[in-house]
Amino acid sequence: MSDHPAAAAPRPLASRTAQRLAGTAKVPGDKSISHRSLMLGALAVGETEIHGLLEGEDVLRTAAAMRLLGGTAEKGGDGVWRARGRGIGGLREAPDVLDLGNAGTGTRLLMGLVAAYDFVTFFTGDASLRSRPMGRVAEPLAQMGARIVARAGGRPPLAVIGTAEPMPITYTLPVASAQVKSAILLAGLNTPGITTVIEPEPTRDHTELMLKGFGATLKIEQVKEGRAVSLTGQPEITGRKIVVPGDPSSAAFPIAAALIVPGSEILVPNVGLNPHRIGLIETLLEMGADIAIENARVEAGEKVGDLRVRHGKTLKGVTVPPERAPSMIDEYPILSVVAAFAEGETKMLGLAELRVKESDRLSGMAQGLAACGIDVTEGQDTLAVRGGKIPPGGVRIPVKLDHRIGMSFLVLGMATTKPVEIDDAEAIGTSFPGFVDLMNGLGAGITASNR
Repeated sequence: MSDHPAAAAPRPLASRTAQRLAGTAKVPGDKSISHRSLMLGALAVGETEIHGLLEGEDVLRTAAAMRLLGGTAEKGGDGVWRARGRGIGGLREAPDVLDLGNAGTGTRLLMGLVAAYDFVTFFTGDASLRSRPMGRVAEPLAQMGARIVARAGGRPPLAVIGTAEPMPITYTLPVASAQVKSAILLAGLNTPGITTVIEPEPTRDHTELMLKGFGATLKIEQVKEGRAVSLTGQPEITGRKIVVPGDPSSAAFPIAAALIVPGSEILVPNVGLNPHRIGLIETLLEMGADIAIENARVEAGEKVGDLRVRHGKTLKGVTVPPERAPSMIDEYPILSVVAAFAEGETKMLGLAELRVKESDRLSGMAQGLAACGIDVTEGQDTLAVRGGKIPPGGVRIPVKLDHRIGMSFLVLGMATTKPVEIDDAEAIGTSFPGFVDLMNGLGAGITASNR
């Protein structure tokens, strides 16, 4: 296996009190859609044009992996990415290890993609990825005939030993997970017959929408156990034009900042508003946030709109039900920051999934908020934040290679009494390249830490 490069020196940042945020915040393309567009583009016959691809480290790792597997994925001089596919069944064995860096989504989806091919694929990544369990993906893929050999706890580095005779399955997810669902469906592409995934709670459906857009046959129905998605295997899929909307998970950070910094008003254009991704917006509106959706439209099968966000209304604490978790699992860290400025208690339920993200996000956020002087209680799968006062801040937060924890505490520092620092900003580029420049362009005060 290839050697891991030496870790870069930590890059600490400090965020200071902002006077007012104003302007337009154009966030990067949606990470989930970007990953999937590269994968399906490398399978589709003909050329796929991808406009607005997220050029963060995670997605670039997926592009590199697809090239190793025999597809093409290159950025043109016009800024448009183009993928040329080999057809279903046309992938080849990678000549080297697939190093996915910090990309958990890329890893899990690619495990599914290669499971139905008669070759072996090796996966590795950075220290964070190598600590993350992949067993929930491995189990259904094993039922389809693949064999996964991994370290203890199902952690990478790992090998997916694909099968020459994949078997279609009907699989009920024990826990709602868009990544596991997508891995099974991607394995089903090169599997004869009908592969069905049943999810107890609806999760983001980018994979289903994109598969349909490329020409695959899917059937979606409500059954006793939940939402059933059935894919007819070995379809003929052809290249498409894809327009990637702004990532709602990235938009969450400027939105939250505008809500907690007095006098702010910003516009966040071209944000994906997929119904399975807007749990944070729904929650903020319940809290009393001033968020207006303008120019609502549909682009390439995805709902899109412009969000105008104003500070001014008093935010109130709410209880966020566990069934909302699949639609906002990545947004709980930044919601907990907003909750620190809302009157009363905000209680978030059903957060067990946060413990197996890039870090234990539930513990990381609880400890960091408490260090900043915020009244917080961490449960096994719950987080309660009691707000209403301006937190003091004045501390440095260890982010543990987790981009969302890092960005959340930089947003918090825009409204605390004293600056909030993070120990290392390196991971932020995995999902939100240009985050610091964008926020400072709105009026934030994020600078390199000098201590």
